[in-house]
Amino acid sequence: MTIKSYLLTCVFFCLAFLLVSPSVFGQQDAQFTQYMYNGLFYNPAFAGKDAGYSISALHRSQWLDYTTSTGAGGAPTTQLLSASGRLKNIPVGFGLVAVNDEIGPFNNQEINLSLAYHLTLGRGVLSMGASGGFFSSTIRYDEFLPVNPDPNIPSGGNENQVHPNLTAGILYDRGSFYLGLSSRNLNEPGFDFGDGSLANRLENHNYFLAGYRINTFAQFTVEPSILVKSVSLNNFSYDFSVIGSYNNKISLGLAYRGEESASVLLGYSLLKDNSLRLGYAFDLVVGGLEAKSPSSHEFMLTYNLPQVTRQIERVIQRTPRFRF
Repeated sequence: MTIKSYLLTCVFFCLAFLLVSPSVFGQQDAQFTQYMYNGLFYNPAFAGKDAGYSISALHRSQWLDYTTSTGAGGAPTTQLLSASGRLKNIPVGFGLVAVNDEIGPFNNQEINLSLAYHLTLGRGVLSMGASGGFFSSTIRYDEFLPVNPDPNIPSGGNENQVHPNLTAGILYDRGSFYLGLSSRNLNEPGFDFGDGSLANRLENHNYFLAGYRINTFAQFTVEPSILVKSVSLNNFSYDFSVIGSYNNKISLGLAYRGEESASVLLGYSLLKDNSLRLGYAFDLVVGGLEAKSPSSHEFMLTYNLPQVTRQIERVIQRTPRFRF
């Protein structure tokens, strides 16, 4: 069995296992439908994976117009900004990820710097990455409505705490397919906001991300991918998608998030070299509607600046005395 066949078999059985197993998932990390274009958020080994530089910005409005039983809002909204590049003539990539995630009375922000080493291994590249940064959590007590109020918890004002955060990951890329494993929040920082009665620990999150590109005909490509998510290896969830593209210009895809939503993904590349890409994802909630609004929307803008190489052409100069 070839390496490619083995890896694809692993992905198949992983997906099959998830489809028949129950999913009880309490994820704290931000959630994205366009995960296949934001590998750096999940895995620092994606930093500098491709030549050139890339900048991406994303906004997600989850469960649009959601309101609580008290009539207040609280639907999750998330913004993601990432940038990635590679050092010239050195197999080292670097990246930056900044996230603003707001849900109910909590506002979480994080910023991480990533470094990755890319080692040529056979016909592919093995990348090893690590990232470090800070995770900030803020609670607005006037929006915090516990079922059983604790007199020790303030009824108003804001409280903020900041802790360091660590992530590590590996990635194997053969061009037509890739797979990666990563672990976020390795140090599992805790946020009690100075009050031992309020526990809010950031759990360790583990990810398996894999994708395969199939070249068909007339510049059409099909790219299935899967993202398996686990919190402290105690429970699992998954996202699965299939995206078709024409000439790297227009893309259309379908996705499914286990027991939560079905999605449609659209993409269009601008500029002559397709370096500027617009992406949109629409989620239709199919599970847990009693506690959610039925739709989510995600917008993404990506700019890829290819690596510029200077080639100096040697021109023959002729003079009456010299020819070189």
